Amino acid sequence: MIRIILFTILIIAVIGCIVGIAFINSKKILDKKKNYYDKTSPKLGKVTIVLAIVLAVSVVLLIFIPGSFHQVDTGTVAVVRKLGKIEDIRQPGTYFDFYFLKKYEIYDTKVQQDKIVTSAYSKDGQTMDLEVFLQFQVQSENIMKIATEYGGLEALQARIETVTIEKTKAVMSSAEAMTIIQNRSRFSEEVSQAVRSGISSDYFVNVKDVVLTNIDFTDEFEKSVEDKVIAEQEKQASITRAEAQLEVAKLEAQKKIAEAQGNAEAQLIIAQAEAQAATAKLVELSRSLNYTINENTDAEGIVTYTIDTTTGPGLEKFKSFVEEYIEYLAYLEKWDGNLPEVVSGDDSLSVIIPKE
Repeated sequence: MIRIILFTILIIAVIGCIVGIAFINSKKILDKKKNYYDKTSPKLGKVTIVLAIVLAVSVVLLIFIPGSFHQVDTGTVAVVRKLGKIEDIRQPGTYFDFYFLKKYEIYDTKVQQDKIVTSAYSKDGQTMDLEVFLQFQVQSENIMKIATEYGGLEALQARIETVTIEKTKAVMSSAEAMTIIQNRSRFSEEVSQAVRSGISSDYFVNVKDVVLTNIDFTDEFEKSVEDKVIAEQEKQASITRAEAQLEVAKLEAQKKIAEAQGNAEAQLIIAQAEAQAATAKLVELSRSLNYTINENTDAEGIVTYTIDTTTGPGLEKFKSFVEEYIEYLAYLEKWDGNLPEVVSGDDSLSVIIPKE
């Protein structure tokens, strides 16, 4: 801003002096043509001399002064070279140094973003185009070393890009193409680590981020991968359908088994109920024939009926009656064949009814 203001002022002064001198000279020429002597001419001559001096000084200042004001903006650092030799660095601000003696080289200290595009071969010989996004920031305290060893940011950035390409190719060429496709995020992390370790402290920068943003294989290879994926998906779909059909078949089989078991259990329950009913009926019939009935229940809920055959029609008559009744029970369609347990004694029979 100061440079622009000074430049504007000096330009106005130069133009004003030139216009003034031209006006005075034109007036003198006009007076001579009229053979007219003006008493103010000597004074105009002095004014002309003053304007000439001001013009000369303005031109000199215009040449040297504006270009000697240097502006270092925020986010940058200037390396000052005096007659080609690095002398000092300048932080953001405005400085005055004669430009013909000192030269300012501006270095950007903000975070730099670089998109690096290269190509590489996978372990199995597949060509791939790679794109790496790199962010780094120069160390402002080492700007003089960067200027001394690299000569400028462009050379340093070129070196960093070379290292990034070398490390990226080394990582990507260590695996086969299908492995890379299936593990893109893993390889991006490996590239990041390799690049970070490759850009050592000798480069005087801080690496902010390294991301492998894109991997492109040839159209032919990508088509073959796509076909393989489709085939694998169809295979998996077939397996899934087969497994689903097998599961349905298993469920149907289990259902039939359950139904069969249910029928068997139902038949058993019916048979047990009929057996209990038959036993109870035997006891009631015995009681109706005036046999003495004694009932006893143990801890497990088993009910035992003891029929005193010394009473009623007698033992022989009871045996004959029981045999006929058991033969009747054996013909029941849903009976499981478990006849009421009859225990014979000398003078009595015991009929056992299972727990419900």
